[in-house]
Amino acid sequence: MNKPIKRAFLDTEDGQILYRIGGEGEPLLLLHQNPRSSDEFRELIPIFAQTRRVIAMDFLGLGDSDKPPRLYSTEDYAKTVIALLEELGISSISILGNHTGAFVAGEVAAAYPEKVDKLILCNAFGFDQEGKEALLKRFSDGFKIKADGSHLMERWSARAQYVGSPELNQRWVLDDLKSFGYPLYAIWAVQDYCLDAPKRFQLIKSPTLILWGTEDMKTFDKLGLAKVENRYFVSKAIPHSKVVEIEGGTICMMNQMPEEISQIVIDFLENSSI
Repeated sequence: MNKPIKRAFLDTEDGQILYRIGGEGEPLLLLHQNPRSSDEFRELIPIFAQTRRVIAMDFLGLGDSDKPPRLYSTEDYAKTVIALLEELGISSISILGNHTGAFVAGEVAAAYPEKVDKLILCNAFGFDQEGKEALLKRFSDGFKIKADGSHLMERWSARAQYVGSPELNQRWVLDDLKSFGYPLYAIWAVQDYCLDAPKRFQLIKSPTLILWGTEDMKTFDKLGLAKVENRYFVSKAIPHSKVVEIEGGTICMMNQMPEEISQIVIDFLENSSI
């Protein structure tokens, strides 16, 4: 019988961080995209927890973690990862990060190499100056509370075009709404960090798996946020990495394709000699 996945909080000087934890074995940390939460890994956690100790945290400012009193940088978020590992008595860990979480995971591996066993970077798009500004504008314009409540339906409609099911859309929109009326903490962090990421990622020495969702790439390109070809900065910066493209993988692929993704990740964690 699988042990239940529990929720707990880490106290920091800038507020409480919610995290989910379950399973036993070698530790694996899951870091979500903006503006999601650890709910992004609800389908994956039970699979990984069959053989590993799995932790998934909500970044400060997102999900059920507190809103910090200041805008965070990617480096700040990396420090909260280290604080959680210290709280749990974990000396080193493998990390999977998706989108925003991939940039934070990469910074942890670059700044604290002794803490990272293996690294999985998912959909870490290469943003140029134009894409960076478009990303910030898109989220700033779309995450404002409106007196007539029309923002609720607008958010539902915005997600529904690619989330695929009303049940999953509900989960995405709930995470969206928790960010409304506050600074876009993780977006600010990534938009400042993304132009430095190619240089920072060159410091990564951990065995690294790079995952791409083919539909996710196309969506970002279509929206003018990141060009498909710019994604190659990751494999160029980490030449010892292994690259896998997941055909049909969307921005929601962690929820929609947990069996396929978990199989690829588990094989890398258990068998890779990169």
